[in-house]
Amino acid sequence: MTAGGEVDMADYEVTEIGGLDQWRDHFGGFAPARSRDGRRVVDHELAMQFIGLTANALEPGEEAGYWHTHSEVEELYVFVEGRGQMGLDDDLVDVGPGSVVRVGQGVWRTWRAHPESPGELRWLCIRAGGGELPHLPDDATRDEVATRPMPWAQG
Repeated sequence: MTAGGEVDMADYEVTEIGGLDQWRDHFGGFAPARSRDGRRVVDHELAMQFIGLTANALEPGEEAGYWHTHSEVEELYVFVEGRGQMGLDDDLVDVGPGSVVRVGQGVWRTWRAHPESPGELRWLCIRAGGGELPHLPDDATRDEVATRPMPWAQG
């Protein structure tokens, strides 16, 4: 385990982003000039190739303060706590725990924590680009004869 709490392995990595109540404590972003409290760019901490992930938290009434769009990246916003709104082109969408919003290329987006949110608006943003994913992942191999024991069933 490294000093930062990450476990480095040959083909996988593990990091801890903390509980939801700790997300606001992180200061980060994609570039120093655009960093802010409550943003953690997890894919900058792990060796991710095809997907990106940020963990985000805004105080009630706080907003992104900018619009943005992507020409190649698709984003998936998964809201886990609080109440907020997303601007999506000309639409305004209410979001809260359990809301999942896919935003495709070319769509302008912004977001805010609603001023009357019962607490911080917290969400994960998953980014991906490149090739289209198959509906059914066809690159998987299953152990149909159960030759590998379950790790929790051992000793």
